Formats: sequence, structure tokens, C-alpha cells
Amino acid sequence: MIVYDLKCEHDHVFEVWFASSQAYEDQRARGLVACAFCGSTEVGKAVMAPRLNAKGNQRETGVPAVTDAPSSPPEPAPVSVSNAPAPAPAEVAKLQAVLHALAQAQARALEQSTWVGRDFADRARAMHYGEEDHAPIHGQADPDEAAALVEEGVAVAPLPFPVIPPDAKN
Repeated sequence: MIVYDLKCEHDHVFEVWFASSQAYEDQRARGLVACAFCGSTEVGKAVMAPRLNAKGNQRETGVPAVTDAPSSPPEPAPVSVSNAPAPAPAEVAKLQAVLHALAQAQARALEQSTWVGRDFADRARAMHYGEEDHAPIHGQADPDEAAALVEEGVAVAPLPFPVIPPDAKN
């Protein structure tokens, strides 16, 4: 297997795996390689950083050597694909603008909210039943907990973008 960074005529850069460099050339010549973002088949190899292996006498000693190589390469994981026409660049730009605005709105809302982590369901329920003062909070709840909150009439909503817990940030 070989991995290439490819770049389309619209400057989108994306990563693609091929069985060999010949497989890449063959698929590209037949128009089977398309941009993952816009669908353009005008693609070529992008500049890639080389992978440099350490010299034999400079390798870490704690790393075991690979002795049992598989007889055939592993099957690549399936990916979602579509033969629907790619959206026009103007439509892609509109979607990107909407997503950016939504991300900014979420960020502003979270600035006024307190992270409660896995205690979210308990805290939201306590506020709903008057056991705790109402305050904006955000945190984590598994799907069953979230469904139970909605069934109880607790006003909750999923966030459109994932939130990194404060203790997990670099």
C-alpha cells in the first residue's frame, strides 16, 4: 500500500491510499481519482513531507522489531461514497460559511456556560426540578440519558460540534 497527498485544480489537498504507484497512475489516467471535497478529477500529487527512518544505530532500543509480516496487505476500511454530483464551489463556500457561523455561535454560548462533564444529566435534572438554581451548563450525556431528559421535559439540546473537556486541552 502507498499513500499520496493529492491536490485538485481548486487547491483542495486530500490523502488517498493505493495498492501501488502503478495503481494510482492507472486510476488517474482513467479518471477514477476525484477530489474528496469537490469531485474534480483534475488531480495530481501534492508536495509531501518525506518519511525518514532513523539509522539502524540510532533507533530506540525499546521498540521491538516486526518479525511476522502478513502474507497479504490488510483490507482497507470501507468508506462512504456517492455518485451524486459534487456541489458547485459557490455552494461549498456557502456551506463552509454557515458551519463557521454556527461554530462561532456555539463558542460564544459556551463562554457563558459552565462545563459539568459527566454530571450534566444530574445537574440539568436538578435545575429542572428546582433543586438547584438555573444556570447555563454544558457537559456529556450518553444517548439514553439525553433521551430520558427530553422525556422528562428537561430543556436540553445536543451541541452541533464536539467540545473538548477543559481538563483534556493541551
